[in-house]
Formats: sequence, structure tokens, C-alpha cells
Amino acid sequence: MGCSNCGTADGKPGGCQSHGSCGSGSCNRMNVYDWLSNLPIHDPATECRVMEVSFSQGSRKDFFRNTTTQIFEKGEMVSVEGVSGFDVGEVSMTGELVRIQMKKKSVEEFHPDMKKVLRRASDRDLDLLKQNKAREKEAVIRSRAISRQLKLDMKVSQVEIQADGRKATFYYIADDRVDFRELIKIFASEFRVKVEMRQIGARQEAGKVGGIGSCGRELCCSTWLTDFKSVNTTAARYQNLSINQSKLSGQCGRLKCCLNYELDTYLDALQQFPDNADTLQVAKGTALLVKKDIFKYLMWYVLPDSNKQYPLLIERVKQIKNLNKQNIIPDDLGAVEATGKPKEELVNVDLTGQFSLKTLDSADKKKRHNKPGPPQQRRDNKPPQQQRDNRPPNQQRDNRHPQQSKDNRPPQQRDNRPPSPPRENRPPPPIKKS
Repeated sequence: MGCSNCGTADGKPGGCQSHGSCGSGSCNRMNVYDWLSNLPIHDPATECRVMEVSFSQGSRKDFFRNTTTQIFEKGEMVSVEGVSGFDVGEVSMTGELVRIQMKKKSVEEFHPDMKKVLRRASDRDLDLLKQNKAREKEAVIRSRAISRQLKLDMKVSQVEIQADGRKATFYYIADDRVDFRELIKIFASEFRVKVEMRQIGARQEAGKVGGIGSCGRELCCSTWLTDFKSVNTTAARYQNLSINQSKLSGQCGRLKCCLNYELDTYLDALQQFPDNADTLQVAKGTALLVKKDIFKYLMWYVLPDSNKQYPLLIERVKQIKNLNKQNIIPDDLGAVEATGKPKEELVNVDLTGQFSLKTLDSADKKKRHNKPGPPQQRRDNKPPQQQRDNRPPNQQRDNRHPQQSKDNRPPQQRDNRPPSPPRENRPPPPIKKS
């Protein structure tokens, strides 16, 4: 159950050590952070005995009552009651936060029909779960082929098989009502399981499949969004967005759910703008409203004989509307300058001729000269100290230490140092002829 960031070869998280219950949503979709886990339990008798268990990596969740004496922690695999058998899921939530979630979903805590937790999942249960989960991909392909043969206007999106292999839930998408009575008989004989058909929408399908949105993050419907509200193009118009179907649609083919996130903020800001201000009467003609900028509190108008847009303050628009009601036509709109970040001017720099091959060669030689290492051997394979200076005597380099350099002072200012030994006049080495 490890995610891509912390998973290892055996499937167990190696980095975060959260055992498949990390808060990023990769290990378990629709994950909920338990912010009440660190609170001490004052009365064990009133402790919530209901747990939330997730199946298929969080794509489906349900509440189960813990009637055993065992204490289960978040991330553990448990065996719970299923349809004519048992199912294996992961504990996604325990403690007092479960009561808040049950109240949110209108589930009674002491409902008699609530299913129970049987035991902690054994190795045999996990092996059986793994075998049956491996059959789901083949079941999806085969079920789509069968529905196509029966010419049913539906699409099988996902197949979820119970851990013991006795029941299979087929999630399908259809625009109209589908008569699948014959289809259920074929599925039961083909897969030898108890068949349950469940219709879902396009948004639920995207949440089950998962993916990356245009924002670069995981889809909201596959990580944390559980309630899918209707989204229409009015939300885009309030936010001054262009009605572009390709940009406003998500991977499900419907309008993006995130269009509703900031809609309330836009509606609150638009209350400060005047109503019925689509047209203004001025001396140059009728000015038409183009757009509203709620961040700068500006309203942009355009005149009939010009394509230029004029930004007006809200107070100026209200003033012109009051003048028009009194049959007074102002001379001009009184546009203001739209405050914004000035654009930086780009300066073109001509770098032609700044670099040449000679410049690059000299830099390469300098780099090799400063490179640490043993001194380079010359052609005569002699150390640098033993090489002869073949230049004339008046141009020979004095390799002595600065303190031992030749003293050019007058004799009366020199000290009585011993004279230096004469220089050896060795003959030059013979030149080898090639």
C-alpha cells in the first residue's frame, strides 16, 4: 500500500513509516487527517466503537462496529462482514472523529443493521484478497465485451470483487435507463459470483480512475472531494472567464469542480458594483460595459466609434448613472489609469564577436595549467629543474630566490658576503637527428 514517494519493493512504506495512511492521499485516496487522535480518552465506556474502513485504496468507505476486544489502529487490515461472506479493508479512521463523520453522512451510531468487524486480517485473508483483486481487470474487459454484444447503451467503468470472491459490484455509466436483466444472468454464469449493478456519474468515474489535473496536482475527486455539486457556466461568467469548453472541462468531460471554490468570494465582491450599469450615456455616444475587475474595483467601457477600453471607478459609474437619470449627459467618461505592475522592457544585447576560438583556446590552456597534478614532462623527458636554459646569457632567467638575487648596489654599500660559486658552462646536449 505504499505510494510512489515512500514505497519499496515489497509494497510497504519504507520512508514515512505510516503504514499506508499518509496524509498526501497517494497511499489511500479520500484520506482524512485525524486531528483528534492525540486527545486522551477520559471515559472508556463512552468511547466510539465504530470504525471507518476503506476498500480499493479509498475509493469506497463504510462504517463497521468493533464488537471485539481488540484495539485497531489506522492503517491496519481487518476482515469485516460482507455479502454472504467476508471482505478485507483498511482501517482509515478511529476514535471520536468517526462520530463527526457519521453525523456528516447521517449515519446512526447504534443502528442495528450496521455490519461488524470480524478479526484482524490473517495471511490467508490477504492472499485471497490478492487473488480476487487480480481478476478485476479481466472482468472489466469481459463485461464490456458482453454489454457490447447485447447492444446496451452503457459503459462498465470498474469491477470490484469481494475479498472472498462471492460477490462482484459492476460500476457503469449510462445516460438513460438500462434494462440489464439479461446482462446480470450472463455475468452471474460467466464470473460465478453474486452480481450487483451500481450506476455512477462521470465525476465519480474520474474519482475512481484518478489522474493529474491541469493545475499539476492530483484530481480533487480522487483525493478529498466527496460531494459533487452541480457546476454551470454561470460560475464562469461571474469570474469573467471565457466560455471555452476545452479549458473549463475536466478529465470527466464536465465543468471543473474548482469553478465553485472561489465563486462565493466573487459574488460578495460583485455586490459593491452598481446594478443596471451596462450602458452609460455620454457626449460621444453610448458606452457599453465590457468587463468588471473586482480586484481593482474598475469597470471597463468601450465607446461606439473606438475599440479602446476605458477603465472607470465604481464611484464615477454611479455618478454618471445619477446624471443620466436627471437627463444630464456628461462630456466624457472620466477614465482613470489602470494601476498595475509595469512591464519590464527587454533590451536586446548583440553578443556577436564577443567570443572567438582564440578566446576559448586560451581559457582552456589556462584551465589545464592551473589543474593540480604532477609537472608535465618535456620532450627530452627531463625534470624541469634539470632542463638547460639555452637562451643568451643576457636573456637567461635568474631562477634564484628573491633574497639571493644579484646585488646591484655600489661596493661600499655591500656587505662582506662570500662570493657565489661560478656557473657551470656545460656544453649543450647533442641534437638528435630524426
